Amino acid sequence: MIKFYLDSRSGLAPYLQLISQVRRAILLGFLVEGDQLPTVKAVVASLAINPNTVSKAYRELEYQGLVTARSGVGTFVARSVESTSVPSHRSLHDEFELSIAGARDVGLTDETIEAIFNDCLNSSVAAGEA
Repeated sequence: MIKFYLDSRSGLAPYLQLISQVRRAILLGFLVEGDQLPTVKAVVASLAINPNTVSKAYRELEYQGLVTARSGVGTFVARSVESTSVPSHRSLHDEFELSIAGARDVGLTDETIEAIFNDCLNSSVAAGEA
């Protein structure tokens, strides 16, 4: 089951962070069709946020077709975002982990590592469009 967290420095509204975390978990194969999301009450207790915030995130995920709410039962993953996920690309995942560990070993912060990764990702997208 997914464990939500909030990053006050992200600049994203809390409900958008929850949506992003569910989407990411589905993309990475950590959540699959049929998996149950934590109840609104459980998320509220763990994050100390307003229940309406969690409900809003779950409604948006349902609108996107990613989850299905079953009255009195819970909210469940309805489908995957893509047909492929990180488990099928394990070697790539392992390379990323090694690169991140190496960057931390030389003293780079997570923020710097993320900036470098985003720069590389954006460079490769721009190169693909050229």
